[in-house]
Amino acid sequence: MAQVTPTRSEIPVEHTWDTESIFASVADWETATKELQTQLDQLAQFKGHLGESPAALKQYLAQSETTMRLLGKVYVYSSLTYSVETTNQAAAARNDQGRSWFGKAMAATAFAEPELLALGFDTLRQWMAADETLATYAHYFERLEKRQDHVRSTEVEQVLGLARDSFGTASATHGILANADMTFKPAQDSAGGEYDITQGTIRALIGDSDRQLRRSAWENYADAHLAFKNTMANTLAAGVKQDVFNARVRGYKNSLDAALSSNYIPVKVFHNLIETFKKNLPTWHKYWAIRRKALGYDALYEYDIRAPLTNQTPKVPYAQAVEWIVNGMKPLGDEYVSILKNGALRERWVDIYPNKGKRMGAFSSGVPGTHPYIMMSYDDSLFGMSTLAHELGHSLHSYHTWKTQKNFSYCRYGLFVAEVASNFNQAMVRDYLFKTQSAPNFQIAIIEEAMSNFHRYFFVMPTLARFELEIHERIERGEALNADTLIDLLAALHQEGYGDELTMEHDRSGITWAMFHTHLYSNFYVYQYATGISAAHALSQKILAGETGAADNYLAFLKAGASVYPLDALKIAGVDMTSPEPVEAAFKVLAGLVDRLERLTS
Repeated sequence: MAQVTPTRSEIPVEHTWDTESIFASVADWETATKELQTQLDQLAQFKGHLGESPAALKQYLAQSETTMRLLGKVYVYSSLTYSVETTNQAAAARNDQGRSWFGKAMAATAFAEPELLALGFDTLRQWMAADETLATYAHYFERLEKRQDHVRSTEVEQVLGLARDSFGTASATHGILANADMTFKPAQDSAGGEYDITQGTIRALIGDSDRQLRRSAWENYADAHLAFKNTMANTLAAGVKQDVFNARVRGYKNSLDAALSSNYIPVKVFHNLIETFKKNLPTWHKYWAIRRKALGYDALYEYDIRAPLTNQTPKVPYAQAVEWIVNGMKPLGDEYVSILKNGALRERWVDIYPNKGKRMGAFSSGVPGTHPYIMMSYDDSLFGMSTLAHELGHSLHSYHTWKTQKNFSYCRYGLFVAEVASNFNQAMVRDYLFKTQSAPNFQIAIIEEAMSNFHRYFFVMPTLARFELEIHERIERGEALNADTLIDLLAALHQEGYGDELTMEHDRSGITWAMFHTHLYSNFYVYQYATGISAAHALSQKILAGETGAADNYLAFLKAGASVYPLDALKIAGVDMTSPEPVEAAFKVLAGLVDRLERLTS
């Protein structure tokens, strides 16, 4: 029987997120944009006056915080309502407007940091010593001092701010193509039944027990991207050129230096990860061999990577998933789990199920003054439960940061720490299930979920990080990027990771880069998934081992936000990511799962 994905209007309201708590209506959002313009005009009047007195600077910072809070709400509302209805033209228009407001805000406030630099840090320190309110900005001023060589003049900063909206076009075009305009030939199972392929259903289809359905879904999904390979290659090349442009304008050595240094991360952290990943590829080769043998196949293909290894795959309804996640997170205390449960079940943080037009993937979003929202396409599986646990990790991180940090400049923590909290939740819930679900088939299913997560964050993402480094270096050398060179490069990297244990289809494997329409447009973002999962397992092991103070230290990390540097926030929790040791330790966890799977399946 054919399975048809429901339209947005067919989804019960209780299964959707509560965007009405941000703005009750589109009309209210439009009113807010008018107020936002008024506030930006007011901010612009501070130009040339920040150095006049501590009172003037304090007034600007207060007004800026008020404006940025409103800007965040305007953007979040527009992006959320578009994410679940990418074919809705009115929602698309609001989303475009939401993005453009960021550029306007950057342009309107472009004078601020150059004026602070002109004022001088000795003067700023004197003002902070005499004023308690300004003293709360000490870490913000310290960060500015560290990157002062890369702050340009007011005029240049204004141009960069105005260019922000235009520079978002490459990613936006890729996203529109993938989420709204691209259509997929239906997948067909071995009995002739047809299944809609959407960005919200593809994961479940390629994890089905019917090999014909998996193959059909995987091929049709890849082929749709291949049909637009030239357009998508052009947008990706434009995104990379923008990264290179920004790095050069700001005086960084290269794009990698710009991405890491501006976030106070040593470049060696990136290279440590890549070298450790390459060294541990034999663990992945062993896993492919075990998976092929367990499935009884002569050859393993990419559409078999998520094939269930037992015929008793657990069904996990949403309510059951929440219950297991709550139980897994109990070591963090009653308050943490109460907040999580209310958000997932009562306060409508989560947009739960797939619908036509819903964008791919899953994410947590929001700003101070809103819920920490979660978009996903739940499919009643352990994989869906794991994704929910992951996004709730992000959301609880945001919740604790927003509640603790009263200074708005510290409310947005860096990407480097973001993937720690998400993977931490998955590790904790997984441990709970291992301890409470003893049936061999269930244990295998838990390992499959774990390996799926490790595959994404400890195989796909490091591979994409290597791909990202190479394509940036090619642009920096003045070389061209096109669809075929991008496909060849990623296919070669995949082949290295698969070894001789998995049969790869060159073009369909190589086009995978086109399936990441935001990740590769965020300058060197993807490597942080791998560092995040490494830190997450190091911290979860401390808590599960009953280490004194480990849970409190972890909660302190969640509350720190951007009030400390990312590496220092992780040191508060108890892990040092300047060393390759956490990555090595995570590979030991992975190797242990592979060995455990081998015992269970043999």
